[in-house]
Amino acid sequence: MLSTQTKRISLPKSGVSLFWRENGPEYPCKTILLLHGFPSSSHQYRHLIPLLATRYRVIAPDMPGFGFTETPDDFTYTFDSLADVVEEFLASLSIDKYSVYIFDYGAPVGLRLALRHPDAIEAIITQNGNAHVQGFGDVWAPIKEFWASDNTANDRSKIADSMLNFDITKFQYVNGTPDVDAIAPESYTLDYALLQRPGRREAQLDLFRDYQNNIPLYEKFQAYFRSSQIPLLAIWGKNDVFFIPAGAEAFKKDLPNAVIKLLDAGHFAAESHASLIKEEIFQFLGDEPDIEISYM
Repeated sequence: MLSTQTKRISLPKSGVSLFWRENGPEYPCKTILLLHGFPSSSHQYRHLIPLLATRYRVIAPDMPGFGFTETPDDFTYTFDSLADVVEEFLASLSIDKYSVYIFDYGAPVGLRLALRHPDAIEAIITQNGNAHVQGFGDVWAPIKEFWASDNTANDRSKIADSMLNFDITKFQYVNGTPDVDAIAPESYTLDYALLQRPGRREAQLDLFRDYQNNIPLYEKFQAYFRSSQIPLLAIWGKNDVFFIPAGAEAFKKDLPNAVIKLLDAGHFAAESHASLIKEEIFQFLGDEPDIEISYM
């Protein structure tokens, strides 16, 4: 099996020390950027990375506020800022053409990059990565209530108690998964442990609050879909209660040729369906490797 490397880079503009995982063939090939979601990190792609790396250079960063990436004390946690950091990271690696795999929080980040650099994006794979109001499940009610609040200390404590505890972290992984035993417990255990790092609670609350600012951008995202007709694969855990299947089907409105695949999985579909997702991505992208790589 190909070995995934862990790396770190200092980004001078943002002051971020960014951690990422990388794998891929030793010959020149196309790049896939994997953008993780809440409350995870590049660790959520540990199964998928080596599978995709038989054909592609695979890059999976930990975004600010997550995983092992470190930020300056004055970092502002907004989705604009997350996109700024990923943009700086890609520039530092001289990556100017890539396909992007967007999931959960990775969707508003990746789609901001598409608006900024439409010619850089070769294809989009969205795995429960939302860009339509139809995609929100009812479980968003507490966060929507937080959006409407005055953002007082009590408001922040209330949403933290409901959304930043161990049980909800585990729930996001196991809910909707037919075989709960297929979900490795270290996944949600690591996520929760990293949420306890200094500053992470406030960072996550700031991102909860800022998520509402993604919704006005949906019209711009959809206009980008219409104008670009970017190849798009929506591969969705159909049992996800956070981003429901209507969000996958909605891509067809602006992208008639979008490929929609619904899996018998929950929110973190790559935990249980990495091999199937890999096969769907290979079929969708249609790129044949220059060299055949086999697993040992």
